Amino acid sequence: MERAAEPRTSVVVITYDRRSEVLVTLGHLAALPERPPVVLVDNGSSDGTLEAVRSSFPGVEAVRLEQNIGAAARNIGVRAATTPYVAFADDDSWWAPGALSRAADHFDSAPRLAFLQARILVGPDERIDPMCTEMAASPLPRQEDLPGPPLLGFIACGTVVRRDAFLELGGFDDLLFFLGEEMILAQDAATAGWGIAYVDDVVAHHHPSPIRDVVARRRRVIRNDLLSTWMRRPYPVVVRATASVGARALVNPAARGALAEAARRWPEARRRRRVLPPRVERMVRLLETAPST
Repeated sequence: MERAAEPRTSVVVITYDRRSEVLVTLGHLAALPERPPVVLVDNGSSDGTLEAVRSSFPGVEAVRLEQNIGAAARNIGVRAATTPYVAFADDDSWWAPGALSRAADHFDSAPRLAFLQARILVGPDERIDPMCTEMAASPLPRQEDLPGPPLLGFIACGTVVRRDAFLELGGFDDLLFFLGEEMILAQDAATAGWGIAYVDDVVAHHHPSPIRDVVARRRRVIRNDLLSTWMRRPYPVVVRATASVGARALVNPAARGALAEAARRWPEARRRRRVLPPRVERMVRLLETAPST
């Protein structure tokens, strides 16, 4: 009898207090023809998530955290994975049949590829995520050794990573917690010479959870964008970005809260500050000045 091939791609799922939704996600992952190993990292849920997962999906490696550490929980999942490639899923996203095999083929053929951004289909009507449309039209110069348009960012819940590269880069920064955490990691990957590409034939599904605090999310996006600027961009850019958020804070409660939260994190952000090299800074500025599609 022929021995089954070893899996090349694992899936790391993070969740927090979304028991019913994560069970749906795990059902989709369990039905994949690739039969990927799945690592679930529970961010300290209090709704019985972990118990339900262990009962319904005993083959899932479930890790319980004592507190919610946000996106950094993925770092723990990647360290627990043993495959060369790791696909991320949130508790409201999953991968299409065949997607993980295609992603692994792309990684096998592109040794410099560290992050593969999939085409994300949103909701029951499967409309393409607008960010994916933007990524497909990336203005960055094409790179022959990458399987698709080069990027300087990604959407974590629809991304597959090269495990060794992810760990080498240190994973997601815990100072940012969640939302916009991809920016710094993508910039650090480019600094280290790794590639990020949008690949249209790899597909992920995202059914955004209705369980979300819209106001808190808006505040956190502004805060994390500012913190990321403080930690990587030249000081003239830092000054302009801070002044812009400050002006918005005069009339916008979300910006006001974001500025206050960022200010409390400034000492730690300063300790983590590593300015982008000119090559990567030019890429960032090209993306900032490119017209939207």
